[in-house]
Amino acid sequence: MAHSTPRFLQGTYTFEGRGLLKPDLLDPALTYVVPTGAVTQPVYFRGGNGTDELVTIVLLRDGFPMRYFPIGAKGSTHVPLRVVEDLLGDTRLELHVAAPEGTTGTVVVDLGMVEV
Repeated sequence: MAHSTPRFLQGTYTFEGRGLLKPDLLDPALTYVVPTGAVTQPVYFRGGNGTDELVTIVLLRDGFPMRYFPIGAKGSTHVPLRVVEDLLGDTRLELHVAAPEGTTGTVVVDLGMVEV
């Protein structure tokens, strides 16, 4: 039986939108690099949006979009990922936000993963 460790990218963050086509890193704390020799599996994403606009949280994998999580105005979302894929050692994940230019507000994000 393999030992597993839960990992999370989570918190409440303020942002200013730069455009729906220009995702921007929410915070450097929302970066995770899979340790060399380990495998990580995303399990779920939860998010909340405190603004009056649609925002999208973009999960980047090694600098390229991997998943998009749109969150409606003053809404929330929960997406079970059910261990869809393995992320191998040295894979870099980041959570970015895409929002209409000039939109300011707060989002809550929670990306749960299991590291094996």
